Amino acid sequence: MTIVAGSLIVKDNKILMIQEAKKSCYGQWNFPAGHVEEKELITDAAIREAFEETGCKIKLTGVLPISTIVSLNGDTIVTIKFTADIIEENIKVDKNEQLDVQWIELDKVKTMTKDELRGFDTALKDIKNLENGKIYPLELFDTKIYRR
Repeated sequence: MTIVAGSLIVKDNKILMIQEAKKSCYGQWNFPAGHVEEKELITDAAIREAFEETGCKIKLTGVLPISTIVSLNGDTIVTIKFTADIIEENIKVDKNEQLDVQWIELDKVKTMTKDELRGFDTALKDIKNLENGKIYPLELFDTKIYRR
């Protein structure tokens, strides 16, 4: 099982998105997101991934409903997407990881095809949840790492 943390960063009815350079999803647009590392809080992973993929510092503001995805090869992926605000906008593109980083109109994202938008079904569901106010408090996440 893999846990992925990401963020929907919206400003002026535009959402900050990355264009993937990975072979498996080359050219598709995606929200900044990535795997939660060992011993890492999910909230910290979302903030880290946004910075690594966009160069921007963000503040998480809420959490959207969690999605479970079963990939074509049978792997289970749990995705947690947060809503976020920009606290420092310094867009940078790491050409080894992304082809581009752009603010894209929400309405344009909603008209993208499966070939243009990575995780098409869940991405559109995330936007719908965002627009319908299905945003839950960050307090759902305990921000302490417990040791055993």
